[in-house]
Amino acid sequence: MQPAILSISPPAESDVAEARRRAQAARRRAILCVLGAAATFAVAAAAVKGLNGSVPVMQVILFRNLLAIPVLLVLSMAGARRSGVRLATLLATRQPWSHVQRIIYGLMGMFGSFYGYMHLPIATVTALGFTMPFFLAALSVPLLGERLDRGRLLAMVAGFAGVMIMLRPWEGVGETGLPLLPAAVVLLGSVGWAMAMITIRRMGDSGESGTTIVLWFAFGAALVGAVAAVPGWMWPAPWQWALLLAVGVVSAFAQLLMTAAYRGGETTLIAPFEYSAIIWTTGLGVLLWSEWPDRWSLLGFIVLVAAGLGMWWHNTRRDATA
Repeated sequence: MQPAILSISPPAESDVAEARRRAQAARRRAILCVLGAAATFAVAAAAVKGLNGSVPVMQVILFRNLLAIPVLLVLSMAGARRSGVRLATLLATRQPWSHVQRIIYGLMGMFGSFYGYMHLPIATVTALGFTMPFFLAALSVPLLGERLDRGRLLAMVAGFAGVMIMLRPWEGVGETGLPLLPAAVVLLGSVGWAMAMITIRRMGDSGESGTTIVLWFAFGAALVGAVAAVPGWMWPAPWQWALLLAVGVVSAFAQLLMTAAYRGGETTLIAPFEYSAIIWTTGLGVLLWSEWPDRWSLLGFIVLVAAGLGMWWHNTRRDATA
């Protein structure tokens, strides 16, 4: 009796073509999602700037996080039902101090961004926010034990050169360059975002789920925002309520788009499209507040974006050869 021979026929050409079309469609959707996220984040930034400092920053942070909590809870409960897990289980953690650190650093970053939107052109705040990857690379050396190679070092130097071009210290501090205090607060906020990323990476390596990290931050940031907002509390006027609502809802929607983008496409493909935020914020700044960037600001934008893309390209190439 002859043994049966198991033959595996190659997939039909039509099946291969269909799989390729689906992959391409998924990539296009991911790119559209990240472009949409950058645009909606720009709208949220415009809503913060539209408040014109009339509402204290911590009160804005409070409402931004309070309005995000219902969206996060709905999504978390839906995911918990699919996984057969109770919501309380998602909130359970063995790393409370790490969550406290992540909340502090995240609030530091959020305060820097919101304060910047109230005192600087929104495109400038967006550009200064692009320094976060450079701070992340620098801080990862002592805190995560990573190596700072020549490519990353060159990108960092170029990025901070872009910041100096925007600040224009050779023209006198606070004269024709950027106001020093708001710019410094935004840069400190970028350090906060970088530290938050490092803390998240450590928690992820220790087995903490992304849902747990997000929920703890939302509740913690809302609680801290509520306590910090009490001393300077003011009751918003109807138009201020409308802008605060826009900040919370639009930010939550933007976060959903960004999450969908990174779920549906490779990071190496879609990360560069985040830099489209500079286009959206520049356009809104010109349209709503006549914030035309001067030549030095434009040059600083270009250098910062080029440095950020250079670091992304270098990291991608390094990971591919590792």
